[in-house]
Amino acid sequence: MKKTLIKNAMMVNEGRVEQADVLIEGQFISAIGQLVAAAADDVVVVDASGLFLLPGVIDGQVHFREPGLTHKGDIATESRAAVAGGVTSYIDMPNTRPNVLSMPLLEEKYALAAQKSLANFGFFLGVNDDNLDEVLKTDTASLLAVSDDGLYFTKKGNLLADNPHTLEKLFAGCPAIIAIHSEKEQLVEANEELFRAQYGEDVPIECHPIIRSEQACFEATERAIALANKHHARLHILHLTTAAETALFRNDIPLSEKRITTEVSVHHLWFNDQDYARLGTRIKWNPAIKTEQDRQGLMQALLDDRIDFITTDHAPHTEAEKDQPYFQSMSGAPMVQHSLHIMLEFYRQGVISLAKIVEKMCHNPASFYRMSKRGFIREGYYADLVLVDLNASWTVSKDNILYKCGWSPLEGTQLHSRICSTWVNGHLAYHHGEFDASQLGLALVVEQKAP
Repeated sequence: MKKTLIKNAMMVNEGRVEQADVLIEGQFISAIGQLVAAAADDVVVVDASGLFLLPGVIDGQVHFREPGLTHKGDIATESRAAVAGGVTSYIDMPNTRPNVLSMPLLEEKYALAAQKSLANFGFFLGVNDDNLDEVLKTDTASLLAVSDDGLYFTKKGNLLADNPHTLEKLFAGCPAIIAIHSEKEQLVEANEELFRAQYGEDVPIECHPIIRSEQACFEATERAIALANKHHARLHILHLTTAAETALFRNDIPLSEKRITTEVSVHHLWFNDQDYARLGTRIKWNPAIKTEQDRQGLMQALLDDRIDFITTDHAPHTEAEKDQPYFQSMSGAPMVQHSLHIMLEFYRQGVISLAKIVEKMCHNPASFYRMSKRGFIREGYYADLVLVDLNASWTVSKDNILYKCGWSPLEGTQLHSRICSTWVNGHLAYHHGEFDASQLGLALVVEQKAP
């Protein structure tokens, strides 16, 4: 069995930063401590002096576009970009084509990823009015979650937050985590008509956070939480965007006891509404990037544990699809290659600790979704590991962007850390700019609750 000994790393794990060696045997971590390298042909020794070893990042919300939308991105390309950014596991949303609204379609997607994904993979089952009854009949014990995210692009009325009757029926009958996109589409549509009357089809992009407003987000989230509490349901609000909404979430109990949870996507921590003037529709997301006050409020809620973890909502579109007038420009942008780097910039600025980054990007997603043997550097756990140099400056450019769409809203941004190596299930999948796809990622397994 192939073994790898990582020596002299500064290990960031479970609230501590300490020098340690980590031994990988096959897919798993077999020992942690001050280890002696045995003289053997089957042991590869990695000198990690001066480098930091983190658990692999788990990105709980991506749109890798396969099947059906592969001109934008696909499982192979986007998982490579993920691994190069230190992301070893991801959860993909159901708005591929066709939408993943049945168990056979979900199983087909898992089979597809098993043939293509360099990172570990999981998928949400989509839910809307069309398949609600089928979802309620489904044994959801093995599912990561059910979700409506992205389905509103397919058909109006697919947002659960806009359909309290449907949402309440789901809360009453589905024991799974229910992850929703939380905006009141009626308010958004009313705002769109106001701005269309003023500007026609050429609405300035700076109006986007006014159209997809704080009110639309807050009212949807407040109502969803009230309904979930009524039925003691498991509600997860995807990509929170406003400081006002953060007051709706608790931090007086541990994550393991929460039934109402939320996340923040990294772009909502990085950009604010002043960036529209510079970047235009390149930073058009739904929900919208909002004010600097909102950005700071989200960061504070992340630090004080009202926000439970960090995602990217990675959503590649071609440049031609983005560089359109307001109503025609597609919402979303690629981020999965750069999310850890962005959070390490906040560490460099003194905003967040390394331990907190690991908690929010690795530990908490694994615990929340009950991922078996993932998210921590522990003996017996899968060796999903990332080796990082915190003193290696570089600039994001088209020459080093790995997304299939070929662009990033971060182009021209100087970053000060670099991913040196990424192990996925003990396999060195990425090392100093080179990939090894001889072993692919595994499906994420949900731990079953004790009877």
